[in-house]
Amino acid sequence: MLRSTMSRVAGALLRRRAAAAVTARPVAAAPAIAARRSYASGSTAEQSLLTRIEKKRQEALLGGGEKRIAAQHAKGKLTARERLTLLLDEGSFREYDAFVEHTCADFGMEKTKITGDGVVTGHGTINGRQVFVFSQDFTAFGGSLSKTHAAKICKVMDKAMLVGAPVIGLNDSGGARIQEGVESLAGYADIFQRNVLASGVVPQLSLIMGPCAGGAVYSPALTDMTFMVRDTSHLFVTGPEVVKAVTNEEVTFEELGGAKVHTSKSGVAHLAFDNDVEALARLREFVDFLPLSNRHPVPERAAVDPVDRADAALNTLIPTDSTKAYDMKHVVTRVLDDGHFFEVMPDYAKNIIIGFGRMDGRTVAVVANQPMVSSGVLDINSSVKAARWVRFCDAFNIPIVTFVDVPGFLPGTAQEHNGIIRHGAKLLYAYAEATVPKITVITRKAYGGAYDVMASKHLRGDINLAWPTAEIAVMGAKGAVEIIFRGRDADARAKAEAEYIDKFANPLPAAQRGYLDDIVAPADTRRRVIEELALLRDKTLKNPWKKHGNIPL
Repeated sequence: MLRSTMSRVAGALLRRRAAAAVTARPVAAAPAIAARRSYASGSTAEQSLLTRIEKKRQEALLGGGEKRIAAQHAKGKLTARERLTLLLDEGSFREYDAFVEHTCADFGMEKTKITGDGVVTGHGTINGRQVFVFSQDFTAFGGSLSKTHAAKICKVMDKAMLVGAPVIGLNDSGGARIQEGVESLAGYADIFQRNVLASGVVPQLSLIMGPCAGGAVYSPALTDMTFMVRDTSHLFVTGPEVVKAVTNEEVTFEELGGAKVHTSKSGVAHLAFDNDVEALARLREFVDFLPLSNRHPVPERAAVDPVDRADAALNTLIPTDSTKAYDMKHVVTRVLDDGHFFEVMPDYAKNIIIGFGRMDGRTVAVVANQPMVSSGVLDINSSVKAARWVRFCDAFNIPIVTFVDVPGFLPGTAQEHNGIIRHGAKLLYAYAEATVPKITVITRKAYGGAYDVMASKHLRGDINLAWPTAEIAVMGAKGAVEIIFRGRDADARAKAEAEYIDKFANPLPAAQRGYLDDIVAPADTRRRVIEELALLRDKTLKNPWKKHGNIPL
């Protein structure tokens, strides 16, 4: 079914492309040729040159040829150009370096050249907003990376930084072009260097749509977001054959580096999609939330959802029994515009929720503990997941709204031995370092060090609100009483527990000390958060000058 659907889509795209090739030359080239002909001599030599140029252009459009295109479709995959057709606004793509060919003369490569050299690069728009793109062409040398292939990618990355626009890479490559040896490796390093320089300057997005192995994996790893296509994309440093040779372990491509592994176990990928078409459509949606660069404001659209919309259902959402769970996503969606929440990494570290939404039409980032999973406790994976998200949003000036219901950090030898102290400190560092507007809403528990970490007032939280159900304390009442009244009889401990609950299981002590700006009715949360975001729109805060901080990696 998938391949049939993909074939129909790909077939339609191919027919459209073929018709366009017959009726008109590519838009970017047409004005130059027309201008030339207006004063050209019309000589045979000139006409011959124009014919050669047009022939090369057609060769570039076909990549590795019709047979390899058919093989690509048979795998349920679109070609590099078909993917760009779906990703970008119609007619917006302007291609660079369509005529580039490799320069390798070893192992008979001088006799085997494909125009474009296995990658399509250029710029276009997504919903009218500028982006730079490269799309690796598996039909041409298996999408393998040569020196010229890498140079094409580097050129669009340089231009993206120059003008301030996102870079989107569609990865479908067999890896380094072995025939070129160290030049291919140098090409990867050139890309890595640009990934690092562009980090925090322009958004970098990777969509893995085929194999991506060896050194090639480190470019997506350096970008802000990595998305994958189920069943057809794979990410790994060493393939199954090498794994078997070294460790004698037999593993499939999917088990080693498939989308499910990287979105639920390793955390390398942020989202996975069923096919190329869905992946490209969702990527377009994701880009809509992003500013073009660190110099641009967050995107804004006309808001239909009333700013002052109250939601009485939130008043009864929190269970009266503090040990019972509830779904924090219900809180998030009821507060955001139109209930729309674009969740990121939904299958990894489910005890914390991250993603994008809009409030009064403007993009906001959400971080929220999830009581439905491990009571919302912070552990290694959730700390790393949230820390990277906070730093990404801070880099691009996206306000962060944090919903807190956290009983603390997860205890146990596994967590301690694997570095919960260091990894938990990453989230602390990320929130403390962030200078964007930070608004925190404590819905129920905020215990121990986790209270501090989750965008507390002490970490320069701009507005810290709490619901009447909030409990802010060093720990839960039962655990506190066990320590404070150790050795007392059961009746004394029960009485002490009731006293502790009365004193600390409410937001008043924190509010009386100025650690909370207000205690709000849950129904009014949306209105208050939007009001405070509007107030903070022109917030200016700078950290002390430094070369860079030393986050506990």
